[in-house]
Amino acid sequence: MSESCKFKCYIWELPVRWCHWFNVVSIVTLAVTGFLIGRPYSYGGSASDFSMGWIRFVHFTAAYVFTVSVASRVIWSLIGNRFAGWREFLPFLTGKGRQKMIKMLRYYLLMDKEVPETIGHNPMATTAYLILFCLYLLMILTGFALYAQHAPQGLMHKSLGFMYAAFSSQGMRLAHHFSMYLILGFVVNHIYSAWLMDIKEHGSEISSMFSGYKFTVHKEKE
Repeated sequence: MSESCKFKCYIWELPVRWCHWFNVVSIVTLAVTGFLIGRPYSYGGSASDFSMGWIRFVHFTAAYVFTVSVASRVIWSLIGNRFAGWREFLPFLTGKGRQKMIKMLRYYLLMDKEVPETIGHNPMATTAYLILFCLYLLMILTGFALYAQHAPQGLMHKSLGFMYAAFSSQGMRLAHHFSMYLILGFVVNHIYSAWLMDIKEHGSEISSMFSGYKFTVHKEKE
């Protein structure tokens, strides 16, 4: 269909876009500082050698920002427009959603040449996002549980008591570290998929996360 037949639709509301970019900055910061914490280059040989202390401070600050951003996105899934709603993340619960998932999977597997056009996220993507948010939750819980060990019996330590029952300290470190690699793997795939859909659909997939607007062949209520 020609570009003249496409409609400009407001898809991604401002809170969705803010959370997206806060997550981007937080994940990059957490990954870089996390690697340095895991393999420290300094052990504080003198009182003035506090570089690792600053790295840990940046890591924990980014962790709080990330947690607030993820929590805000969850809240917005309850009060935002239908493209941001929680139902979008559970397409496999309906027959129509499962049909859309199969069509998109066939395209990803090169079985179909025509990409199924979707207004918001495609159902395969939202299913991946659901798994991603589970990883986010695991990262947040293991991260703060490890952090809370500096103050045993403190409020945070007591609140996360179930984590200490489910994991050993080393188990939490392993889960925290391994989840980071899974998230970084998702990031690579996410950038590639967004670029691919932008080229195939000509719907401003990438720029929509800045402007909020996409171009579609169907006129939708905003």
